[in-house]
Amino acid sequence: MGDTTKDDGSSQSKAVRGEKRAFFFRKWTRIDLARASAVGAVHLLCLLAPFNYKWEALRFGVILAIVTSLSITFSYHRNLTHKSFKLPKWLEYPFAYSALFALQGHPIDWVSTHRFHHQFTDSDRDPHSPIEGFWFSHVFWIFDTSYIREKCGGRDNVMDLKQQWFYRFLRNTIGLHILTFWTLVYLWGGLPYLTCGVGVGGTIGYNGTWLINSACHIWGSRAWNTKDTSRNIWWLGPFTMGESWHNNHHAFEASARHGLEWYQVDLTWYLICFFQALGLATDVKLPTDAQKRKLAFAR
Repeated sequence: MGDTTKDDGSSQSKAVRGEKRAFFFRKWTRIDLARASAVGAVHLLCLLAPFNYKWEALRFGVILAIVTSLSITFSYHRNLTHKSFKLPKWLEYPFAYSALFALQGHPIDWVSTHRFHHQFTDSDRDPHSPIEGFWFSHVFWIFDTSYIREKCGGRDNVMDLKQQWFYRFLRNTIGLHILTFWTLVYLWGGLPYLTCGVGVGGTIGYNGTWLINSACHIWGSRAWNTKDTSRNIWWLGPFTMGESWHNNHHAFEASARHGLEWYQVDLTWYLICFFQALGLATDVKLPTDAQKRKLAFAR
């Protein structure tokens, strides 16, 4: 995992300043405004859902949340960021494409940010550490791209994705795909499918991911002696596709399995196992006994 090794301090010129960052009264870039508009629109649609309600639309929203969230965890996170397993390109690309509709950005941006998170965990250069406050780590960091660039530097940690035409294509056309999808949803089911589908489904997906960045670095239990604030939150496991076994993940970043015990629900791992059984997921990485002994708490 060359992309997630700890920084040696040679880039201190890019390190973040010590003073508290102003959130509202600062310069907002075009990307900041676009992201805030998307997040605001999804939550507004969710608030309108009770006034434009249909059971089938709500069902669609729940299914959309499950599919897109699973695509994020399966594709963006474990496959692309950490290379926890390999897929043939004809399968890798559709999963990455479906993750676009979780509205969390294109793969190059998402993967780069997450690799920076592991590289600089809980330091001043972590893109979304709760050391800067719960709400910063939960959501506000998303709308301050200049600050993230100041802290982390450029997107030079995702050359493996930048070299592939498909991921460059998604980076350059993401807005078109999202707007087309929303338009098709509206033409198919009208306003109820936008409010209950995109609104409710998107809000569930957003906050499920955001809780990993915030809550899973504040509350919960620690199974492994990592040098950061990562925590396991058991009750979030089913709702986050297994991502809330976050202390497990920080202990063994490259592991395809986050719920390391049989009782730790990890839906993403079950999907990986399914494709592994079909011979499509290969080079599936798991922590060794020696790695576990190294990070186990002394008894």
